[in-house]
Amino acid sequence: MSEVKTGMSYAEAGVDIDAGNALVERIKPAAGATKRSGVMEGLGGFGALFDPRAAGYQDPVLVAATDGVGTKLRIAIDTQELDGVGIDLVAMCVNDLVCQGAEPLFFLDYFATGKLSVDEAARVINGIAEGCRLSGTALIGGETAEMPGMYHGRDFDLAGFAVGALERGTALPRDVADGDVLIGLGSDGVHSNGFSLVRRVAEKAGLGWDDAAPFATGTLGQALLVPTRLYVRSVLQAIRAGGVHAAAHITGGGLTENLPRVLPKHLGAEVELDSWTLPAVFDWLAEAGGISDAEMLKTFNSGIGMVLVVAADRADEIEAVLTTAGEKTFRLGTVTPGEGVRYSGRLR
Repeated sequence: MSEVKTGMSYAEAGVDIDAGNALVERIKPAAGATKRSGVMEGLGGFGALFDPRAAGYQDPVLVAATDGVGTKLRIAIDTQELDGVGIDLVAMCVNDLVCQGAEPLFFLDYFATGKLSVDEAARVINGIAEGCRLSGTALIGGETAEMPGMYHGRDFDLAGFAVGALERGTALPRDVADGDVLIGLGSDGVHSNGFSLVRRVAEKAGLGWDDAAPFATGTLGQALLVPTRLYVRSVLQAIRAGGVHAAAHITGGGLTENLPRVLPKHLGAEVELDSWTLPAVFDWLAEAGGISDAEMLKTFNSGIGMVLVVAADRADEIEAVLTTAGEKTFRLGTVTPGEGVRYSGRLR
């Protein structure tokens, strides 16, 4: 009689395939709620299929973007406030796409962890699905990677990949001219950039994530984890109204580095800092960290999450469209000859 071998298994090595399968079943309803025109096949296959023509495009050019959430995840993991970081992930990708004039069509995510908790992963991915739903984007696939030895404890990482489309010849930026008006759209807090500095400021101030936020109700962790604002629907409405020449998503690098990315080399921008009030979270960061205006403006969004560059004779109409869509708008300044962003006034 031969001896029965009781050798090693994948589960014994720390990878639970059954947990991964359970997660897929858990998130299927949320992903299904994001289905939109153009989706042919979604979750379950080796690849997902999407037909841009079925989504209404005649001569589509595809636009792709990828991003993560950065060290904002550290706060989410430490506090177990996991429901909003999925929205952050989607927003960081689709807000970039709309700056090209593209409508986001579909999204895929990558979730990597050392030991998969189905409940925790489902909270994160349900947030991704909610971000997709709010931006009219289909969640059609993703990858969950359980990698023992790569991540410790409850740590995990997120990446996202979005694809959008526009009709050939309509890409932004285009026709940016001297005298164009800069319309800023208010942010919902820090969004998903600059959190390495945020964490240093909190440490310097002697505050933990469970301490009361000095600038808002609730804990510091909760106040800092407000999700990145999704600008897709409102900006697309503004673009379709006509007169939008460019759009800049204000992420890492702030106004100082992101606005010049959408301007011709011979043009720059004059920005009046007194045209908006610095939100309380940034006021706290500046004061508690002793951070200069110049550093604030190249690290954080400082209250302006998106800037549209618009024709001067269409600015009133576009601003009305954005306000009706729920955005807080600010006339920041104008496009002028020269390079870079020139500031006047004081950031407060």
